[in-house]
Amino acid sequence: MQQQDPLYTDAALVAFYDAENDWGEDRACCAALARGVGSVLDLGCGTGAFLAGIAAPVRVGVDPARAMLDVARARPGGESVEWIEADARHLDLGRRFDLIVMTGHAFQVFLDAHDQRAALAAIARHLAPGGRFIFDSRNPACREWEEWQPHNSRRRIDHPQHGAVEAWNAAEHAAASGIVTYQTFYRLADGRELSASSRIRFTERAELAGRLAEAGLAVERWLGDWTGRPFTETAPEIIALGHLAAGGRADPGPAYEGA
Repeated sequence: MQQQDPLYTDAALVAFYDAENDWGEDRACCAALARGVGSVLDLGCGTGAFLAGIAAPVRVGVDPARAMLDVARARPGGESVEWIEADARHLDLGRRFDLIVMTGHAFQVFLDAHDQRAALAAIARHLAPGGRFIFDSRNPACREWEEWQPHNSRRRIDHPQHGAVEAWNAAEHAAASGIVTYQTFYRLADGRELSASSRIRFTERAELAGRLAEAGLAVERWLGDWTGRPFTETAPEIIALGHLAAGGRADPGPAYEGA
């Protein structure tokens, strides 16, 4: 089950999110997919940079963390987006969208098969016929958690409010479950230290493929990174780009005009 993660729910830690995460390549890829579509749904929209930066007539961002949405609403362009505080696993807006995205490895917060199925069912429930979805998950074969250790994750962040901040991580991997528990630490210039403990799941592509099929979703392409390279066993990312499968189960209600 998902946990309340202070990285996303504590405003003091959320203030570091944009400084720590430059999702340039995934935003560019998703923006290209969004070009010319009528409606976009971003599940796990975070601080809202993607939706605020595109021009789709209908843009809806969903995130369970109010502190993240507070940043999204205050962002330039955020006033044109509908922001909804909700959990993707239980989402039912009664609407369908031309494009559904879930980026920033948000899918990895779903820690068991039940929650993964629920999240993918929500995508199917809200995807318009002819629409497309895309989401990412880190490739467990790359064992990225081994990089999230104090000796090689120390970094300096130039924060607009706090100035120079020292940051580092520590992580443990449970091989049986694929769950990684990692800590994030920030030491401010005045000596104060902020920290959070988070859990995410690394899932093999074959397992993801099975879950997608169960949800009535079909994959057009498996990508290995956000530049569009095809997936290989050593690729850093597992990115699924697809659509509703023929005869898909979901019938969520009327589509937006143009869907």
